[in-house]
Amino acid sequence: MRRGKVRWSIAVVLFLGVLINYFDRTNMSVATKPMMHEFHLTTGQWGVLMSSFAWSYSLLQIPIGALLDKIGVKWLMRVGTVVWSLATFMTAIVSGMGLIILSRILLGAAEAPAFPGASKATGYWFPMRERGVATSMFDAAAKFSNVIGAPLVAWAVTIWTWRGGFLMTGVLSAIYAVIYWIWYRDPKEHRSITKEELEYIAEGGGQSEGEAEGGVGRNLGFLLSNRKVWGLTIGFAAYGYSFYLFLTWLPGYLEKQMGMSVLKSSGYVAIPWLIATITDFLIGGFLVDSLIRKGYNPSKVRKTLFTIGMILGLAVGGAAFTNNPNVAIIYISIALGGLAFAAPIGWSIPAIIAPKGTVGTVGSIMNFVNNLMGIAAPIITGYIAGGTGSFADGFLVAAIALVVGILCFLFLMGRIEPIKTPYNEGRASR
Repeated sequence: MRRGKVRWSIAVVLFLGVLINYFDRTNMSVATKPMMHEFHLTTGQWGVLMSSFAWSYSLLQIPIGALLDKIGVKWLMRVGTVVWSLATFMTAIVSGMGLIILSRILLGAAEAPAFPGASKATGYWFPMRERGVATSMFDAAAKFSNVIGAPLVAWAVTIWTWRGGFLMTGVLSAIYAVIYWIWYRDPKEHRSITKEELEYIAEGGGQSEGEAEGGVGRNLGFLLSNRKVWGLTIGFAAYGYSFYLFLTWLPGYLEKQMGMSVLKSSGYVAIPWLIATITDFLIGGFLVDSLIRKGYNPSKVRKTLFTIGMILGLAVGGAAFTNNPNVAIIYISIALGGLAFAAPIGWSIPAIIAPKGTVGTVGSIMNFVNNLMGIAAPIITGYIAGGTGSFADGFLVAAIALVVGILCFLFLMGRIEPIKTPYNEGRASR
């Protein structure tokens, strides 16, 4: 039966969106040394600047989730791609730290729908048997962006100064805005999808389009009191702390503590992020789907692999005890490799447990707390490094956060299955 493959073109669009999205975040971490020098910033002050993107990004997650469930993915992401392109150009052309912080806050607001929107779109477009690979495609883009983005931005910064790096990523963002505007639609309104592909998605457990019964406010209140949601949220936030530590401080750690140049550090940075890209796709995507297709319990598969990935993340603590950059990169690669394959599993869960019409809300609750870690990690790490002259204690804090996250995920989450709401299922699942 010819069912078509439009859904995989949508997965590619989501992959490109997150890839470009993270170019816009990586550019500042790559430009750490020249920007700190130009603006005469301390390590602690730089940590605050690095976190400014996450201020608006985090605070808007829950409102954005409600908007995604109310008006849909297409229009919110269309507007977002245009605004984040403008914010990236703004960073390159303004002068003064106040305006740079403002541009990063605007960028955070514009990119706020990216991950919960991609999660919701994947729930619409993919049956359960393909959800692991589909989710890992957009999640792996966040890691792969550092493989190609860090060297690319480092090259641009070296050739054209740090402002040139931001101009380059702004151009890429504008190109993506056009691609998204032209191609993305929800399944029922996409011109190229066949009836057979629509049926295949629906019969395989694709999320139904439409709003939730009970209204946005009542469902948000119910979900915020649900144990499953908090087990997922705290577990994923622990991942987020280490992820944002590496995303914001890994180039600076190699430059400041290991004495590397911007260009040399970008080569080292690419190693753990490449490993993370591979494990994200092969383990968090293909292996999860393969085990489930072979008949293994889907809940146990996801919980087990998520937990193993988080445990491997504890290797971040090993980097605290070495001054050898090669050894440090080995520890960081193990940690990021494990955390990377846990991430798409975490992002696949909202579309599985959320009641109809609330995938955006569940994903945004999870991403709100996750991105509070995006505020905390760069600031805490920056002040620790500034106060002690070393990143060691900052890495140990990340390991402690992971232990807390593992315990919450294991004991609060329960089975990974749909939550029943009092509005459309008669009885709540706690």
